[in-house]
Amino acid sequence: MEKLRRVLSGQDEEERGLTAQVLDATSLSFNTRLKWFVICFVCGIFCSVLGTGLLWLPQGMKLFAVFYTLGNIAALASTCFLMGPVKQLKKMFETTRLLATILMLLCFVLTLCAVFWWHKRGLAVLFCILQFVSMTWYSLSYIPYARDAVIKCCSSLLS
Repeated sequence: MEKLRRVLSGQDEEERGLTAQVLDATSLSFNTRLKWFVICFVCGIFCSVLGTGLLWLPQGMKLFAVFYTLGNIAALASTCFLMGPVKQLKKMFETTRLLATILMLLCFVLTLCAVFWWHKRGLAVLFCILQFVSMTWYSLSYIPYARDAVIKCCSSLLS
């Protein structure tokens, strides 16, 4: 019935672009998006906590770095279910989030490099801390005036 309505109104399938057709065919309901967001976000938290727990094993530093980084990537990817991957990438690279995004992605790579190629445990821990700080700063950019509040709070503690 919908197809007949489109043909009669002059909005035939051939007139729509391929991107619009694909997006219509793959769109998820809000409940499905919310469920997958929660699943992906919880898996990200679980991986990060598991990595922290594995830190004290004999070869735990490598496992820690991998699981902590995968957890942060999963938590970041979970928001793609809420707003879509294209919109998420556009928002990530807006001027207000650009520095935090670049630092966050750089820390993901540098953490794994520090563990697997450079074999520097202290450097890997430093990059994991920087991952946490950059993810927090990135996340705060979505809350209006949150960054300003954090800056004022930190400046009042330092002075």
